[in-house]
Amino acid sequence: MAGTNSERELLTEGPAIILAFPQLGENIGMVARAMANFGLSELRLVSPRDGWPSEKARSAASRADHVIDGAKLYETLEEALADLNFVYATTARDRDGFKPVRSPIVAARELRQRFSVGQKVGIIFGRERTGLTNAEVALADEIVTFPVNPAFASLNLAQAVLLMSYEWLKTGMASEDETFFQPSEQRPATKEQLHGLCEHLEEALDARNYFRSADKKPKLVENLRAVLTRPSFTESEIQVLRGVISSLDRFTRESPRGSAAPPGYSRKEHSGGDKD
Repeated sequence: MAGTNSERELLTEGPAIILAFPQLGENIGMVARAMANFGLSELRLVSPRDGWPSEKARSAASRADHVIDGAKLYETLEEALADLNFVYATTARDRDGFKPVRSPIVAARELRQRFSVGQKVGIIFGRERTGLTNAEVALADEIVTFPVNPAFASLNLAQAVLLMSYEWLKTGMASEDETFFQPSEQRPATKEQLHGLCEHLEEALDARNYFRSADKKPKLVENLRAVLTRPSFTESEIQVLRGVISSLDRFTRESPRGSAAPPGYSRKEHSGGDKD
């Protein structure tokens, strides 16, 4: 789904995303894209198998270049976590130990709370094939586990990062209904514009002998107006409908066969934005 807009503010804050021993550059790139989707930008890589930098990663990032360019490289997981105050380890497997296990929602709220008071926080993600070892999980403060199908709990690396990034961004919203994308403001149509639409359509229908019976025409017109005035049309919607009617009128008058306009047809021109 395309949605890149360089004119809007780029969100670049939040927890560090730590990839422990990632394998494919393409997967790192897709992680960067997922991070950028939800406003995260700090990517830490621990000994990527195929080396760094990676053109495959940049290509898969789909223009999340600010994440790729800012990625930091570490030899060990301990080095990648050294300056952080609080860290989650992600896993879908049962673990023996004494660390609390949180859902993504609870984990994101905890990260947001700590981040808001100046703490440096992060989330560790393991290898694509085997995830994190018990020793690596032990380096984290708590565990976050995704509510997935217990019989099929395998997520790819980018999916796991995207889920946590999404929950992180949600915690910064005023409500669950909030979104950064809002429809452009539309002015409601005036009664004059609605009446003009009705008259325009009636004229076009009359020209095509839609009202075959003169005694039934008033009732048909009444029903037609009831239908057209029921919705809350905007000015632009009225213009669209008027444009459609005008186009049909022109097609009839300018038919390749040169057919004459029906008897009684009005030659009055209408455009999509004209008023009667």
